[in-house]
Amino acid sequence: MAGSATLHCLTGCAVGEIVGLLVGTAVGLGSAQTIALSIALAFVFGYTLSSFPLLRGGLSLGAALRLVLAADTVSILTMEVVDNLVMAVIPGAMDAGLVNVVFWVGMAISLAAAFFAAYPVNRYLLARGKGHALTHGLHGDAAPTGARRFVPDLPTPALAAAIAAFLLGGLVVAVAGTLS
Repeated sequence: MAGSATLHCLTGCAVGEIVGLLVGTAVGLGSAQTIALSIALAFVFGYTLSSFPLLRGGLSLGAALRLVLAADTVSILTMEVVDNLVMAVIPGAMDAGLVNVVFWVGMAISLAAAFFAAYPVNRYLLARGKGHALTHGLHGDAAPTGARRFVPDLPTPALAAAIAAFLLGGLVVAVAGTLS
């Protein structure tokens, strides 16, 4: 369960990080501003992805957000600290740009490091009935009705595969750019 919870948190963090880096680079933000945007979006996407099953299970938006804030903040914070520290220590990764092999390899390494740093955190929280343990019993097994049926049901493995494909695609583009 700790591995699943960590992968779930990593998925939201990775989406936020990548979107933040894409937006920051596209609009010409500086490194510090892009990092701040990426971190903020990592929390937004992490909380959003964690809220979907709770909303589908019948919780109100306010109740779901309160629960998600309590359950996911420590895990996301751990991932963000490690992710950004790793990117900062890889020579040139923070300034590499989106069409650079160093950026994409650095991003893959930093996300893997974030996973391994947050795993023991999630394991500790779960063992004490905290973290994702607070949310799993509230996901709801019955098919949602009414407006709740429009809340996305995004399986974590599918999201993780999409992130891996995106990282691989970015690396392929960077390699192709280097070769041409």
